[in-house]
Amino acid sequence: MDMSVSGVRGRGRGRARGRGRGGAREVSVRAQARARPVLGWAARAGFAGRGFIYLLVGVLALQVAFADGKRGGQADRGGALREVAGRPFGAFVLWALGLALAGMALWRLAEAVWGVTEPEGHRAHKRLLSAARGVFYGFVAYSVLAFAAGDRGSGSGASDKQSKDVTAEVLGLPAGQWLMGAVGAGVVVAGVVMAGRAALRTYHEQLRTGQMSRRQRRFVDVTGVAGGVARGLVFAAAGVFLSRAALAYEPEKARGMDDTLRSFTETPAGPWLLVAVAVGLGLFGLYSFGVARWRRT
Repeated sequence: MDMSVSGVRGRGRGRARGRGRGGAREVSVRAQARARPVLGWAARAGFAGRGFIYLLVGVLALQVAFADGKRGGQADRGGALREVAGRPFGAFVLWALGLALAGMALWRLAEAVWGVTEPEGHRAHKRLLSAARGVFYGFVAYSVLAFAAGDRGSGSGASDKQSKDVTAEVLGLPAGQWLMGAVGAGVVVAGVVMAGRAALRTYHEQLRTGQMSRRQRRFVDVTGVAGGVARGLVFAAAGVFLSRAALAYEPEKARGMDDTLRSFTETPAGPWLLVAVAVGLGLFGLYSFGVARWRRT
């Protein structure tokens, strides 16, 4: 008799726990269903903001290529922000850009919690990658918003000086040389992966290609492949400079985006390689606008 009562109680507790877990899952699913449309719009705004920045950087890089030996403008995010600030309605655009990038950060962090909207999006490595992207875009959004609020030292500093300063700090740490070398190698690998994925058009997995016309798909493929390869090349080159700085134990050898882009003019191709990369970065900006429209969110 006691065993029977105990068994009934045990089954009752098991059912209660099951209902509790099921209820929690149901609440989570409902929360996702309510949040995803809002997060989707935030992501689209973020991709559009990213496209705007890359377009500006591409234009600034073209100016550097045709500067005929002069320094030219600053071809990085800081230069892009200053360019916007000097235009009519620049303050409004800066606020809109910062909020759009904050939306991107929020969406990426939500992906880290709920999973990525692509095949096998619930895998741990994809969630971790989304979390890292969320932190990165959060930092970028903060710097843009701080710049819009009047802190001209935030977000507008030369990427080259920032890279050298950070490299010097890391090299000063115990085993800092190894750490910086690993970071440099990681950036090179990231750049190669970016370029490779763009060339293989793996971004199709993330886009609603069925809703595109033939012309729209061609636009996405031309801008996505050329832009993605150019972006990957810039990242890989910056990683090489970081690795060189670590090997030589000389922070001055590190380069940010601006000096990395300028280094292309030092190749046998001269300024024309920079012209090609600048056009590619502009195309990546246009591709980002396409992603803002057709991305699965």
